[in-house]
Amino acid sequence: MFTVEVRDHIMIAHSLKGDVFGPAQKMHGATFVVDLTFFRETLTEHNFVVDIGAAHEVLKDVLAPLNFGNLDEIFPGEITTTEFLCLHIFREVAARRGALGTGAEGLTRLRVTLHESHVARASYEAGI
Repeated sequence: MFTVEVRDHIMIAHSLKGDVFGPAQKMHGATFVVDLTFFRETLTEHNFVVDIGAAHEVLKDVLAPLNFGNLDEIFPGEITTTEFLCLHIFREVAARRGALGTGAEGLTRLRVTLHESHVARASYEAGI
């Protein structure tokens, strides 16, 4: 399996409703490092997985509405955990597959990883 990964980051604010979240129920901020991994079984005829420039542009486009945003306002009524954000970003990237250029039709999987800190991260991975 071949992979290519691109990275960006977002800064957000949110609160997590429910006693299970303890002090995170209060409004707080986070800076997430976001890794987006593209998978394919074989390389394209030009020996690459995906156009890295196009992949990074798609990731930037998906993250733009979230960056410096209050997730409580962007996703009203949702519990915007890191895992929730991974799934949201995955779906948005998958919906923009056509913007990834030549060879995108051969991609088989995506993985979105959000790094909360140097010791904690969450991911969502699935076929596309």
